[in-house]
Amino acid sequence: MSHSPLKPGAAFAFRKTMTVAEQAMFTGISGNLGGLYVDAVRAKKAGASNMVAFELAVGGLATTCLSQLGGPTRRIGSIALNFAAPVIVGDSVEAKAEIVEVAGDEATCRVTCTLSPSGAIVVDGTAMLVPFAKG
Repeated sequence: MSHSPLKPGAAFAFRKTMTVAEQAMFTGISGNLGGLYVDAVRAKKAGASNMVAFELAVGGLATTCLSQLGGPTRRIGSIALNFAAPVIVGDSVEAKAEIVEVAGDEATCRVTCTLSPSGAIVVDGTAMLVPFAKG
């Protein structure tokens, strides 16, 4: 199987707003009924301005970037994310992935998610792109 070339420095960014509708869908998908995520009143009592967006939904935006960098013949082999700060439902987030190292058909990527337009980092970490199938 032919793989497209991976190049250090290649990057892709994706921006979107974390919506109430998507929060509800992710609640159903994850089964997480934690008060910070599903109850604006509880979230406000905890000091947030609204419900907190699910961390994995925010980090999941980076998978769009990784998919674009890896192309149709690669998948995410591993991902490690640090959640530096909460994201509030209604916030806009820009996810970015950048290839930092290539070894054969695999690439190590830096992943970041920042609040838009402030640029405050809310997620950062690393991911490995690997061939979908060997051979």
